[in-house]
Amino acid sequence: MLMVAQAAQAQQAVQQLGADFWAWRATTQPASSDDIPRIVRPANWVPDWSPAGVAAQRAQLAAFEAHWKALEAVPRNVSEKVDYRLVGSALARVHWEMDHVAAWRRQPHFYTAQALNPVFEALLPPPPVSRARIDTVIRLLANTPAVLAAGRANLDDMRGPFVDVALSQLTEIPSSLRGMAAGLYPHADVGQKKRLKAVVDAAITAFAGYTTFLKAKRVGLPEQTAVGRESYRYFLGNVGLYPYSPEQLVAMGRQEWARSVLFETLERNRNAGLPELPIGGSIGAVTAQLDADELKVRAFLTANKLLTVPDWVGHYKAQPFPAYLAPIGWLGRTFDFTSIDRVGQDATVYLPDPSPKLGYFNLSIARDPRPIIVHEGVPGHFFQLSLSWRNPDPLRRRYYDSGANEGTGFYAEEMMLQAGFWADAPKTREIIYNFARLRALRVEVDVKLALGDFTIAQAAHYLETMVPMDQATAREEATFFAAAPGQAISYQIGKMQTTEFLAEARVREGKSFDLRRFHDYLWSNGNVPIALQKEEYLSMATGK
Repeated sequence: MLMVAQAAQAQQAVQQLGADFWAWRATTQPASSDDIPRIVRPANWVPDWSPAGVAAQRAQLAAFEAHWKALEAVPRNVSEKVDYRLVGSALARVHWEMDHVAAWRRQPHFYTAQALNPVFEALLPPPPVSRARIDTVIRLLANTPAVLAAGRANLDDMRGPFVDVALSQLTEIPSSLRGMAAGLYPHADVGQKKRLKAVVDAAITAFAGYTTFLKAKRVGLPEQTAVGRESYRYFLGNVGLYPYSPEQLVAMGRQEWARSVLFETLERNRNAGLPELPIGGSIGAVTAQLDADELKVRAFLTANKLLTVPDWVGHYKAQPFPAYLAPIGWLGRTFDFTSIDRVGQDATVYLPDPSPKLGYFNLSIARDPRPIIVHEGVPGHFFQLSLSWRNPDPLRRRYYDSGANEGTGFYAEEMMLQAGFWADAPKTREIIYNFARLRALRVEVDVKLALGDFTIAQAAHYLETMVPMDQATAREEATFFAAAPGQAISYQIGKMQTTEFLAEARVREGKSFDLRRFHDYLWSNGNVPIALQKEEYLSMATGK
């Protein structure tokens, strides 16, 4: 009995280390334009990327690592080993950010994100906008000069193309901030209006000084943005836990690209003569269609025994852009997935007015909202995160890398396609296959950007011509993937890992295999790398 109690106490030490790490991460995780990595921040938090703040991060990371290594002998079974490795992978992600990608030293637009993306996130939950939320916006904006001062102190390894990205963004900021403030004024009291104007003016002045700083430094900077092979392999092996080499990834991506081109070609041939899907007549029509289609998705999942849909999970709903959010919408993905503290609330996607001039993804939504519902809403990210946030194992409730999340979102598209959800929508099937072309090409783009075989411009041109997609979206994708290597492979490689996992589970379990039970496990553990999920699930199937 004593040994059992000691073992349980030791395993609790792993759980406590994870809890301590995530409490620390809530104060130190970089703000991002992506949607899945968003994290609940402590009350009155502001980002601190000062040299002293960075030094404190390094010291605490070293302490966490020493503690983690001391617990190496604790796990007694596969599930406990998965939990232990989760903590190690989360620690490796911080190393990846700090020492390999090193955006805080190399990417000046990193500091634009640290200054403004917290404001953007504060404004993502749907209206009404409370006075307390406006106070939060004012507090975060007031920290802008300190964030940009940290940038000037830390940016000792800048890369020219990333400076160009930052300078392009900086031209948008004055009008964006003033437009946001104008949209907030109707919700603010007299004192808040005055303070909001003051912090917006101060932020614009600080950004003007930051622009001058970057322009003075631009000449002669290295043009190379790649992290290099050694760093990329560190990510694959230690953060994402992908059992593949860069060359294997490229081959896998190319094979899937060819497969998706074949299926799209066959679909288009089958649909020859059918008119293109019409664009929604108004933003009201598009949002109403999305809300209605979300209910149909949930009903389809249940009727076809694909996935359990608990009543407590909120709905994925659409709204037109509020006046205060539209001016800053370019800062990130305009989805509010709620959070671990808001489980059960409805998620929100904000949409622009329908137009043939919309970019790649928004145009597809204006034609048929269902693909984005499936990937981003239900059964995709929002639904998967909601289930993960209620995982009985606290260590599995937290995101740290998107391989499983994005892989599941992409897998959900093909799952619904093959299950017949779009049986009566031939032109939408073409959209799904074209999405698949993009996700497959992202693998090659990610690897070649990371290894230095593509510049940002080359990657953008490749996406524009090979998907194909509009130039602006292609440029946005290439820039994001160059700045966040390893993210773009997550869709395709995560989906391929999932399909391999399912196939092996089905063979291993034989007649006892249950597709809904398998999916329920996959979705509930959606923050856990697929390699670890597979190891645990198959061990349970064999009783080992």
